[in-house]
Amino acid sequence: MDTAQNYNYRVVKQFAIMTVVWGVVGMLVGVIIAAQLAFPALNFDIAWLSYGRLRPLHTNAVIFAFGGSALFATSYYVVQRTCQVRLFSDALASFTFWGWQLVIVLAAITLPMGFSSGKEYAELEWPIDILIAVVWVAYAVVFFGTLIKRKVSHIYVANWFYGAFILTVALLHIVNSAAMPATLTKSYSAYTGVQDAMIQWWYGHNAVGFFLTAGFLGMMYYFIPKQAERPVYSYRLSIVHFWALIFTYMWAGPHHLHYTALPDWTQSLGMVFSLILLAPSWGGMINGIMTLSGAWHKLRSDPILKFLIVSLSFYGMSTFEGPMMSIKTVNALSHYTDWTVGHVHSGALGWVGLVSMGSIYYLLPRLSGKKEMWSTQLIEVHFWTATIGIVLYIASMWIAGVMQGLMWRAVNDDGTLTYSFVESVKATFPYYVVRLIGGLLYLAGMLIMAYNMFKTVMDSKPADTRIPLIGAHA
Repeated sequence: MDTAQNYNYRVVKQFAIMTVVWGVVGMLVGVIIAAQLAFPALNFDIAWLSYGRLRPLHTNAVIFAFGGSALFATSYYVVQRTCQVRLFSDALASFTFWGWQLVIVLAAITLPMGFSSGKEYAELEWPIDILIAVVWVAYAVVFFGTLIKRKVSHIYVANWFYGAFILTVALLHIVNSAAMPATLTKSYSAYTGVQDAMIQWWYGHNAVGFFLTAGFLGMMYYFIPKQAERPVYSYRLSIVHFWALIFTYMWAGPHHLHYTALPDWTQSLGMVFSLILLAPSWGGMINGIMTLSGAWHKLRSDPILKFLIVSLSFYGMSTFEGPMMSIKTVNALSHYTDWTVGHVHSGALGWVGLVSMGSIYYLLPRLSGKKEMWSTQLIEVHFWTATIGIVLYIASMWIAGVMQGLMWRAVNDDGTLTYSFVESVKATFPYYVVRLIGGLLYLAGMLIMAYNMFKTVMDSKPADTRIPLIGAHA
């Protein structure tokens, strides 16, 4: 083969840089709304600064802008390296970058203005939904086109996870976003009542399962072995992990709708599959952590490896907590409380955030013609700042959530409620302050990363994009 043929690192670098930029933006909005919950006057009576408008902006920025850019960057890098071919189409890859950034900018404009479909993680209105679908189809063509023209017969397991994530998110988005447009900025769901709720949480939980889990497991299966310089602990387990996870996840969505108008059998089905989900999730976590066998000493001196391995610890913790909270009797206490917020953020900040940061720290120097990041010490500072921030955040929300659940269900001897709702809000105040401090620490870590990235990327040499000879280590 022609060894002078190049990889397309340009689009990978663009997405990697924007991952950090949108990470700062998303976490900043999160800190603002955390501050508003503790000190409500901070919305300044301005409609577009209100919690109800900034909250969907925060979730979209963190999930789709930060997380999405990280997935684009890493999947484009991994599929080229493991298939030993250039991306299927440079033009389509560039279109996915600019198209995705346009989606994010449109979200940042429309959500504070109050244009929303009201669906969790799918708030964007129909014109933007169509743009998302078009960009996503282009993404699928680039990714699977690259797989088809690969120079090696084997498809590495990370690409299985990326591929499943791409296909499933397309299906979820198109089905859940089906709507009847009324105006350019307003539409109504194609579904009604309990069917709308069921489809929304089939989408919502699988957005977590595939966008925030399967795609990032693709990252885990490539970057942990590369950074540890060890093969995956068990390749067979990784395949079992893949098939068990993608089959089971699809059925878990109804656990968001316990004690609602959803048929009882559907709620129970969601609970059972959520409990089964623990097995493949922990199988994957153990596989990732055990990849360090014989290389544990590297954790002392390698902060990038710390990001990647500690992210797996949070993944294991979140995937234990999720099935536990899906049990109906536990859910009776946890539902509608801040315990759910703690659970979501242990996965989002601990798993998704840390594995993304570790992967981007791995990529940036290689894409900038450098041997390592500008400051390894700053990576270490970032790791500890972020980790302490996560612990403060989720611990405060766990305590607040259990307290809220117990206060809401407490009754006097005569059957009247012991506490008013306002009393539970007042009791939660100190925990909201602790959450704000945790969020500020996590944001500070993102700002440290942005500075380190800027110093690394400036005056960078072009990365070596030559494709190695067949058989060379990818």
